[in-house]
Amino acid sequence: MTVRKGKKLTISIQEHMAIDVCPGPIRPIRQISAYFPRLSPTAEPISPNPASPLALSPGVGASGGTSRALLSPLQAGARGGGGTLSAASSIETSVDICSSDSDDSTALGTLEFELRYEKATSSLHCTIIRAKGLKPMDFNGLADPYVKLHLLPGACKANKLKTKTVRNSLNPVWNETLTYIGITEEDMHRKTLRLSVCDEDKLTHNEFIGESRVALRRVKPDQTKRFYTCLEHPPPLPSPTAMGAALRGISCYLREWENEQMTSLEERGRLLLSLQFVPPPAEGEAEGRRGGLYVGVLRCAHLAAMDVNGFSDPYVKTYLKPDVKKKSKHKTAVIKKTLNPEFNEEFFYEISLSELVHKTLEVTVWDYDLGRSNDFIGGVCLSCHVQGDALRHWMDCLRNKGQRVERWHILTNELPQTTCHD
Repeated sequence: MTVRKGKKLTISIQEHMAIDVCPGPIRPIRQISAYFPRLSPTAEPISPNPASPLALSPGVGASGGTSRALLSPLQAGARGGGGTLSAASSIETSVDICSSDSDDSTALGTLEFELRYEKATSSLHCTIIRAKGLKPMDFNGLADPYVKLHLLPGACKANKLKTKTVRNSLNPVWNETLTYIGITEEDMHRKTLRLSVCDEDKLTHNEFIGESRVALRRVKPDQTKRFYTCLEHPPPLPSPTAMGAALRGISCYLREWENEQMTSLEERGRLLLSLQFVPPPAEGEAEGRRGGLYVGVLRCAHLAAMDVNGFSDPYVKTYLKPDVKKKSKHKTAVIKKTLNPEFNEEFFYEISLSELVHKTLEVTVWDYDLGRSNDFIGGVCLSCHVQGDALRHWMDCLRNKGQRVERWHILTNELPQTTCHD
């Protein structure tokens, strides 16, 4: 309040603070309910017209210019909807929010790459070509980008591939091919490839720039497919506390379903086996290879890490059971500190075809630990009494006598009851 003392005009401290802090008209703060309107299925559609009159919020008077400043975002046309908004108006509101400086509208850059799946070799070739317009991550306005690949579900260190790092560039060119081995047709239908672009920092931890995800079912066998994708932020899992009752229930269900799927699809690695049954030579024929079953342990891929350093010391054991004489055990050499070992060893079982039909071949992969018991990584059983790829591999070996049949097998984390622990 102003006070006049003679010819000198004084201003109170309250008026002084009001003038400095609030130089213009005070605008009302929008409530959070304005951004999440409740849509009614019976409400009539409303055309988003800026010139249309607005309804007053409950408890706000309708007199004077002050009432127009305290208007709510609800439009007056939704009288029958009980204070609801149409789908058009809600979309307009969300677009207006995203058009601000939110993370969704931030340009992270684009990534160009190619994918090719070779069915004969069960390999997936990922060629990282280039990236453009990456987000600057360093103080000099540039970045040191590289790309790392993961297969989902089951992303871990065993299936991570990484390109080289391009220094001080926002438009890096790699032209580098990374190959996944042991990828079956089932993997191509249910797995997703995640390509993450990161910035390498020598002094601190590496920074994440953006990612792109591609469902492998989009890639046809023996055909090269090129992708041009925009990098995105990782999809966040919505918090149940920030949604309504219905969405909260759906979110909890999806979270439990995702955890169940990850558990059921947990893999211990892959094993490439070759089987060959050679019939015994007939009388009068020149003796070649001995008659029996040849089991080739070629290599493993994406094994589970059993040691604290993130690796394993794997080796493979084979049994042909039932083994009454306890002489069917064979063991490969130990490959140190790797999750993708190559063995290329072959074992021989002298047995006839009539006896082999009633046998079961058990192949187990172990992690060698010095001074204590070895850790079981995974195993697979092949016989006439199993299902899936193991049965098909076994039957192909019995039908195609004298031919070497190779196939990748998914290792299970259940230890067969008849397998020894030595």
